[in-house]
Amino acid sequence: TPGSSPRNLLDMDTFSKSDPVVVLFVQVSGSSEWKEFGRTEVIDNTLNPDFVRKFVLDYYFEEKQNLRFDVPPGSHSAFLGAQDFLGQAFVALGEVIGSQRGRLERPLTGVPGKRCGTILLLAEELSNCRDIVTMQLCANKLDKKDFFGKSDPFLVFYRSNEDGTFTICHKTEVVKNTLNPVWQPFTIPVRALCNGDYDRTVKIDVYDWDRDGSHDFIGEFATSYRELSRAQSQFTVYEVLNPRKKCKKKKYVNSGTVTLLSFSVESEFTFVDYIRGGTQLNFTVAIDFTASNGLPSQPTSLHYASPYQLSAYALALKAVGEIIQDYDSDKLFPAYGFGAKVPPDGKISHQFPLNNNVENPSCAGIEGVLESYLQSLRTVQLYGPTNFAPVINQVAGTAAQVTDGSQYHVLLIITDGVISDMLQTKEAIVTASSLPMSIIIVGVGPAEFEAMEELDGDEVRLSSRGRYAERDIVQFVPFRDYVDDSGNQVLSMARLAKDVLAEIPEQLLSYMKTRDIKPRRADP
Repeated sequence: TPGSSPRNLLDMDTFSKSDPVVVLFVQVSGSSEWKEFGRTEVIDNTLNPDFVRKFVLDYYFEEKQNLRFDVPPGSHSAFLGAQDFLGQAFVALGEVIGSQRGRLERPLTGVPGKRCGTILLLAEELSNCRDIVTMQLCANKLDKKDFFGKSDPFLVFYRSNEDGTFTICHKTEVVKNTLNPVWQPFTIPVRALCNGDYDRTVKIDVYDWDRDGSHDFIGEFATSYRELSRAQSQFTVYEVLNPRKKCKKKKYVNSGTVTLLSFSVESEFTFVDYIRGGTQLNFTVAIDFTASNGLPSQPTSLHYASPYQLSAYALALKAVGEIIQDYDSDKLFPAYGFGAKVPPDGKISHQFPLNNNVENPSCAGIEGVLESYLQSLRTVQLYGPTNFAPVINQVAGTAAQVTDGSQYHVLLIITDGVISDMLQTKEAIVTASSLPMSIIIVGVGPAEFEAMEELDGDEVRLSSRGRYAERDIVQFVPFRDYVDDSGNQVLSMARLAKDVLAEIPEQLLSYMKTRDIKPRRADP
């Protein structure tokens, strides 16, 4: 809930001070349209108003939530004309939350040639976002889907959105070769399950796992947080229904049942608690410079940047980087390339700094990373193979230096495909899973990315030489799934960021929880 307090406003009234009000506009995601969200009360006759009325907004780490604060001069005229305007400020909600103690001061602009004063924004989290649920489910007599065995069932949970669509919020593990699985208890924030709305639909699909990724649909059922929570006093049994079977077969009863065995709620620290307590997100980029991308000067190359639009690599980098940078106070981002022959001697490197500075590979801001990336395309020779392990180990080495919760690292790897050092990469990820870091892999181009799905570890926990990853720290997505058909790059970037960043807050929290690290108290 951001509150606002402008300071040293322009004085527009001839005979008294101004009577300011603040109007909040929210930008519609993926477009340039602004919608009025609300306005504060009017405070008479002051140039330093402290507004009481708060704006309550849903906050999503994974989205760029652009806000605009307009300060018209108040209630004396219905017309908020340009001649009466006291100034405006643009800010992303993430910038307010990522700033020290959730306080951000911005200059008001918009009146040519005049200093309009400043606006002070304060953000705090409402407490109903803190509840966390632990539940356990089992199933009975599910449909048999496998030719040679029974089924390998797993559950997928979806929360419903305001617009009627569904967003995946949890997958259980796969229980092999049974029609009566008992899944492990799992923990999920209430926010992720229903966005704090206890009566919102929660949809649960039951699937039979297949090695090739084409999982068979067994059936579905719907519930809500309120209904699930009744299991604190009794078992709740849900019928699993397959709509297609129901239509076809007259005698169809169901495809089995799912029973909620246990359900408990506790309050917990949130991602915002850690950010407000001073935890910094450190962002590192690694870009694939292997020859399979095609010659950068050719329009068919994945690295080709036309004068009119960015390459898929640049889009993915911007989409993720522009959101994460709000949580990194120094805005300096180490950036590497891999799979190229690097001047002066043409040696193959899998972690060369894009800015050509081995001592300090950091670039200033996302624009600095983009500049260094384009510069590198002109100087290195695209080659191969595609090795991830060196750059993962590089970031893991940095993450291992500070493990007290004050620093968390996010590595973005952008690649066109097939990985050459799978065994070393799995080993590197398993080692990194005990460190304060997450890895995002964005696949660009038309390749098949089966190996990446294994690294993602959503369905089967990643292991290497008998060691299992302590936490799931990898999120993989193919960029092609997010490209807007009409060519709207802003929309493509928003969609990509939403999916690849959605797991970061939970991954950060899982690290803090396993280490029993509590957020530092922000000074009041």
